[in-house]
Amino acid sequence: MAFDKYTASTPMVRNKVSWLVMLMVLAHVSAFGQTTRKFLVLLRDKSNTPYSVNRPEQFLSQRSLLRRQKQNIAIQERDLPVNPTYVAQIRQAGAKIWFTSRWLNAVLVEASDSTIARVQTLSFVQGLEFGRSLANARVSTTTPLNATSEAGSYAKFGDFQPINYGNSALQVTQIGADVMHQQGYRGEGMLIGVLDAGFLNANRVGFLKPLFNENRIVATYDFVNKETSVYEDDSHGLSCLSAIAAAADNQLYGTAFKASFVLLRTEDAGSESRIEEANWLFGAEFADSVGVDVISSSLGYTQFDDGISSYTYQNMDGKTALSTRAAQIATETGMVVVVAAGNEGNGSWRYLSAPSDAASVLAIGAVTQVGQRASFSSFGPSADGRVKPDLAARGQGTVIGSPGGQILMGNGTSFATPLVAGLAAGFWQAHPDLTAGQVTESLRRSGSQYATPDSELGYGIPNFAQASVAAESFNQLLLFPNPFNDTQSLAVRWGELAPNTPVDATLADMAGRIVWRNQYTKNETTLFVLPKLNLSAGMYFMTLVAGDKKRTLKVVKQ
Repeated sequence: MAFDKYTASTPMVRNKVSWLVMLMVLAHVSAFGQTTRKFLVLLRDKSNTPYSVNRPEQFLSQRSLLRRQKQNIAIQERDLPVNPTYVAQIRQAGAKIWFTSRWLNAVLVEASDSTIARVQTLSFVQGLEFGRSLANARVSTTTPLNATSEAGSYAKFGDFQPINYGNSALQVTQIGADVMHQQGYRGEGMLIGVLDAGFLNANRVGFLKPLFNENRIVATYDFVNKETSVYEDDSHGLSCLSAIAAAADNQLYGTAFKASFVLLRTEDAGSESRIEEANWLFGAEFADSVGVDVISSSLGYTQFDDGISSYTYQNMDGKTALSTRAAQIATETGMVVVVAAGNEGNGSWRYLSAPSDAASVLAIGAVTQVGQRASFSSFGPSADGRVKPDLAARGQGTVIGSPGGQILMGNGTSFATPLVAGLAAGFWQAHPDLTAGQVTESLRRSGSQYATPDSELGYGIPNFAQASVAAESFNQLLLFPNPFNDTQSLAVRWGELAPNTPVDATLADMAGRIVWRNQYTKNETTLFVLPKLNLSAGMYFMTLVAGDKKRTLKVVKQ
């Protein structure tokens, strides 16, 4: 089902074609007559790497680092790139290198059976994640990524001009995104990563013209063909993008139509293989590295073309599928991940697909315009009994854009997913002190059936206003960046405090000696910024006391 593959009865979906599969097979035969395949090679360690958790700017953008620092998320060994010496030795063994994975410490290679056998004898190779699936071997020259830039700062605008949503009004109002827009939150300053099968003509259609005129496409990459262009392949991603980003008066408005975007092609519409899950992993890592806030992905995996590596429902346990593991790690880096639950409700599979079984993602089902479950929407729960899907939005008769520039209707959890992703972006814009996990939980709590979740719609249809109420329950204390240094001073936020609350702050070293003390009054979002104290590098303890509230957190000086 590789994408939410495809949506139920949408007019812009392409069928798989047999001649393309034949070309793929021919492309895998080398000049020496040996068939090459893709293998995801797992490595044992990251020993002797030139990268360090103390120098994350080597491999993560400033925006990515700030996202983690705001949420008090430490850089881990998992975040370090693959050891380049290992990659060089795999290449010397005769394998063609495609991509590397920081999170799984893995290398995607193309090789013959004899070559992969040599690779597996290397001392640092642990084994193979997969190696049986046939994948598209068409390789183009790698070109530099589009220049990234900050998407801007959070902003709430003054006078609001009413939006003429046209036929898209019902899907916007159903989740309260119209109220979000009225309050001035339309995605400004948020960066959304869309992982899909292609964005055919996205740079040409009128309903996305403001997106391109305002240079809000931060980066693009095609992990299928190893190139930067994503505008000449499948149209599924375009239609999903339109549900978030379109701005066409009296026709179609997306739920976060002023956000910035990273467009990533990870799906090959002409095949169904584990390679596409690996591409999803690489795409999520790319999104993390450039500082994406919210991932929207209407892709799902259950059955594969080779008939060998397909999943069973028992594998939908939140820890087995490759894309599921990738999605879970993505949430742990501080991104909100929104994925389609699937369109198998009427089929023999019936249940959700990977990666929607990941514990911390928002898996999205589909409803009609009156809020009833769309018949094709996949059922939960996860195989280990967790509530899935998490939420639901308009997925039957969703108003979307087509590559020809027309505004049409489509069916599928594919189109419900970006509606919620845009809602998540605008909601986070409105509540910038929340962590990604708190944004996810607030949206769950806003569901129309939060008190009585079920296997059809999970917690129900989310709502911006209700999510805002839920957010008030989080007693948010943030210290960032952590670690801090003499260039980037430690800032402290304590969201639960009422205005004018006095706060006593102390900083102690590992021996318990007080190295700094001061008193502040809560009146701004940021309580205070630690002055430069000429502290030695190491671990310290920040203690904050406000009335009967006391919090102690570890901080690290670099």
